[in-house]
Amino acid sequence: MAGSGETWAWPQRLHHEVPGWVKAGAVFHVRLRADVSQFPLLTDPELAERLLAAARNYDERNEWRCLLMLMMPDHVHALLAFPSGKAMATVVGSWKRYAARSLGVKWQVNFFDHRVRSERELAETWIYVLRNPVAKGLCEKEEDWRWVCRTER
Repeated sequence: MAGSGETWAWPQRLHHEVPGWVKAGAVFHVRLRADVSQFPLLTDPELAERLLAAARNYDERNEWRCLLMLMMPDHVHALLAFPSGKAMATVVGSWKRYAARSLGVKWQVNFFDHRVRSERELAETWIYVLRNPVAKGLCEKEEDWRWVCRTER
């Protein structure tokens, strides 16, 4: 992806296509990794605020529905839904390009995505994402982590 700030790492190509039988608006757990050379960390106060503002902007413009986004020092967790006619790879790639060009973020190529298949799985994933900073020893309680954006739930 030219100009996206991405660097190559294994695997080099994931397709991120939503099967036709999956309803528009299905929720996906998406994880974006920063390149190991990324500095400042994604949790740098100014950078984190701008990344979360960009996520809210995409939500307001109906590029995606962002239920939850959480910044970690070297990666981002998000629960996202994509409206009909909005390809996941295109929307996420566009957001990463903005972050690379405007904010100087260096990303690893591609991203992880997993379709959330039930309300139970959504609840479990929601808890997992919010517990991530606690599990990594970055804060004592979920409520202490400030680099999170919640638009629903």
